[in-house]
This record gives sequence, C-alpha cells and structure tokens, in this order.
Amino acid sequence: MFDPLTTQLVWTSFYDQARPSRRRWPPFRRTSPPRSDVPLPPPEAAVDRTRRRRTGALTGAVAALALTLTGGLFTGTAASAADTGARAVPKHAVTGYWQNFDNGAQVQKLGDVQDEYDIIAVSFADATGTPGEVTFNLDSAGLGGYTVDQFKADIKAKQAAGKSVIVSVGGEKGAVAVNDAASANAFADSVHELMQEYGFDGVDIDLENGLNSTYMTQALKSLAGKAGSGLVLTMAPQTIDMQSPSTEYFKTALAVKDILTVVNMQYYNSGSMLGCDGKVYSQGTVDFLTGLACIQLENGLAPSQVGIGVPASSRAAGGGYVAPEVVNNALDCLAKGTGCGSFKPSRTYPDIRGAMTWSTNWDATAGSAWSKSVGAHVHGLP
Repeated sequence: MFDPLTTQLVWTSFYDQARPSRRRWPPFRRTSPPRSDVPLPPPEAAVDRTRRRRTGALTGAVAALALTLTGGLFTGTAASAADTGARAVPKHAVTGYWQNFDNGAQVQKLGDVQDEYDIIAVSFADATGTPGEVTFNLDSAGLGGYTVDQFKADIKAKQAAGKSVIVSVGGEKGAVAVNDAASANAFADSVHELMQEYGFDGVDIDLENGLNSTYMTQALKSLAGKAGSGLVLTMAPQTIDMQSPSTEYFKTALAVKDILTVVNMQYYNSGSMLGCDGKVYSQGTVDFLTGLACIQLENGLAPSQVGIGVPASSRAAGGGYVAPEVVNNALDCLAKGTGCGSFKPSRTYPDIRGAMTWSTNWDATAGSAWSKSVGAHVHGLP
C-alpha cells in the first residue's frame, strides 16, 4: 500500500539485497474486521482460456431485464461467472482496481466504475484465521450505505455489459499466506466460494509480502479445476518480483501460464530497476515501462499475458507516476516499435494485453483522465 505521508524508499540499484519496504495502496479506514525460460504458448490460447460459457447476448438481455424489474437489486447466491459465461477478455484490455474503502479518493459503487475498464479488480479479499483462507467484507458504511445486494447487482450489470469482475487478494496490508498443501486447498476452496457467492469471474493475486511458488501454483490450478475454463486470473507483482524468471512470483506466473490471463506488474513505488538489456532505468519514464516489460516478454510469458500497471494520478502512488501519454507511448513502442525512448525492443509484441491502474477511484478523482486516454488507446491497438 501507499501512504502519501510516508517518505518513499527509492532504489538506486537492483543489487541492493534487502527487499524494499514499499507501499502500494493508500491507507484507509477499515470498518470490516481486519485481515488477522520455456516455450511460448500461442497468444490465442491465453485469450481462449479466459472465455466463459455464458450463452451470450440472450443471457445479457435477460440479466439486464431482471435488473430493471428488481430495481437493480440482486439477492441470493450468485453462480460463479467463470462457470456460466461466454465472454472473452478483449485482446487488448484495461484493468482497474476498485476500492472497497474510503481513503480520500472518490468513493464509487461498482456500477460507477468507468466503462473503459474491461477487468475490474475488487480490492480486497481479507484473510481469515485459517491459513490460506480468504473472505470478503463489503465496507457498506465506508461506501455510503452500499449494500451487498446492490453490489451483487452491479457485478451482474457489469458482466452483462461485457466486463469481468474479479476479487483481488493481498495488497500491501494483505496477510494471506499459502505456504503448504493445506493452505493451498483453503485458498482455492474459499476463493471459489466467493466466486459462487458474488458471481466473481476470477481472482487477482497481489501478494506483496512474499509468495511460495509451489503452493500458490497448486492453489491456482486447483481453483481453475473448480471454476472451469472461464476463470480470469490476473497478477500484480512488484517490479523486484519480475526481474528474473527465478523469482517466486515469476515462477508462479510461468507455472500457471496455461490459465493466466495477464500479469499487470506495478511500475511504480519501485525506484530504479534493470531492463532486459541490463541497463538501469528510472521509474516514471517510458524506458522504465518498456525495458522492464521486455523481461517478461522475453522470458516465457505470451505478449497477451503482459500488461503495464501504473497509478491513475500522482496522488495514487508515492513515486513512478507517468502521464497517460507516456503509457500510450510505451504500449506503442512494445506493440508497434514507435514512441520509444532510448530503449527499443529487438522485436515488437502486437498482442500485448494492455494496461492497469490503481485505481478506478483515483482515476475518477482526477476526472477520469487516465481511463479516457489510456482506455481509448488500448482499445485502438491493432
């Protein structure tokens, strides 16, 4: 998480041995209980694996009618959208984190999330007293009386509009640990239960305090077996976590790439890092975005599984903010070989997935300038 009142720790070299104590997400007042080197797959396969078996336009129309007749309210237990859908995450997609708390950014109901977002990550699921197990507590009071029924209805409305809504696990304050077989099973079971209860399309892995590749891989494969081929699986590692395929996060991404939708690395709150050419690049530049993305693109992930994660505004992170035009230039550099800085990739990646931001709320606070610019650009990529 990110606290704008806390001095940011900036790295000047990758070779620092201590893991940085960085904060991604802004602080917030909680009203709910605390959280106690491999062949590339065809890019099309990564997209196909995100398909849902929903019956398409007819179901969407029925859902929309039902929402109208019920005044936008949905009650009861929702079927997991991964089990029932036929939508595909777009070839080029925009991901945004929606805040289930009030931290000074504009408070939104899920239905208020800007239309440019294709994947909406609900932040965050909470740890329980059982290792690996997660739950979700809607902060109704912090969100102005937003009810669970309204939240579920908004999920269904977003899905009827072709969006994917997933639950994010972790964040800087997240205490979820999957370190053995039992906790892996608990994680898979509990995430699937949340998918069934709320209708989530999948899960986002944002574990910023360590990750065990062996057991997280086990958990995610188990979840995929329960949820079906429509599971939307995203990850949001920090830059240090994706500097080499030997890191636990990178190993996990490679181990689950047959079910992985996209890795939206956090290109912020980082300091300087190495690019794939071995040069050091400073955060907040187009070279930082392209040079670091190249590591993932050249070490096993399909271009369709790589996204660029940035803050929606300068207030949303302690460092690494770039203007929307810089994000667009980075995407053009990677997809088309234009708009590059000093770093130029040896080849282009026209299937690069897109971009992510923290958060839809901070975007709204800034007049939705990020989503209007980056969203249109991502959706206009070839």
